[in-house]
Amino acid sequence: METYQNILVVIDPTTDEQKALQRTIDLATNIKASGNKVNVNAFLSIFDFSYEMTTILSSDERDVMRQSVIKDKELWLESIISDLNPTIEINSQVVWHNRPFEAIIERVIQENYDLVIKGTHEHDKFKSVIFTPTDWHILRKCPCPVLLVKEHKWPSNGNILAALNVGSDEAEHHSLNIKITKEAKQLAQLIQGNTHLVNSFPGTPVNIAIEIPEFNSNEYNDAMLKHHEQAMIAHANEFDISVINTHVKEGLPETVIEQVAINIDAELVILGTVGRTGISAALIGNTAEHVIDQLNCDVLALKPDGFISPLAE
Repeated sequence: METYQNILVVIDPTTDEQKALQRTIDLATNIKASGNKVNVNAFLSIFDFSYEMTTILSSDERDVMRQSVIKDKELWLESIISDLNPTIEINSQVVWHNRPFEAIIERVIQENYDLVIKGTHEHDKFKSVIFTPTDWHILRKCPCPVLLVKEHKWPSNGNILAALNVGSDEAEHHSLNIKITKEAKQLAQLIQGNTHLVNSFPGTPVNIAIEIPEFNSNEYNDAMLKHHEQAMIAHANEFDISVINTHVKEGLPETVIEQVAINIDAELVILGTVGRTGISAALIGNTAEHVIDQLNCDVLALKPDGFISPLAE
């Protein structure tokens, strides 16, 4: 697979269970087996504010202490990698940085990584995934695709779900639909999975139904469904995807995508984040964030073509 030949996997310093690293090894092994070269770098950003506040020590002494901590973490990371006994070579790097997301994105920009893989945390009490500020910063600002790893396994012959917006006439959505679908097909071929497509559409606006009594909401919903189904079939045919594997439903995107992902037991959902400017640039969009928050499987978030990270400007 030519797309991912330079992968950065983010290491979690709080645990020996590195699910993102294991997922990376599985993916990279498949890429290598397909005849492509792949470079994997395990990246850990650490920081302890207490070392910066130790005024008794000189700057040189503080630097020695920081280097000592970094060395300990380097040995720990090497041990973690060795225990997994990977069949691929994995490089590792530990840096001292007070803002992990900046360290990660700066590394991506400097080394031109194709993919960032990062694990998510599960909250024991509610059994729901908790996204850290670092997760959201990476999703919003990282210039390359980001794969968030959860607890769901990647079984053989599993299902990959591509979340589309086929009902939109906007060029940005159209190009993102193509990008998402190509990504889903490539990954499905790589891990011997099945490609599914999902699209949601809004129901009758409540204010119209109230303000215009003669408005026929059933006819409106039927027309919307037909429009999106036809657009979905045309898109699926373009990429040689069976209509049986397409899902068009009325409702909010976050609800529909989650329902379909559960119904087909998706191992991975691929979605796009629409690039914006101004105030909305701080968000990847409420829809995408709600979708990512609710899914219990891995999520691959893609940026539109031409996206430039704020950290690169």
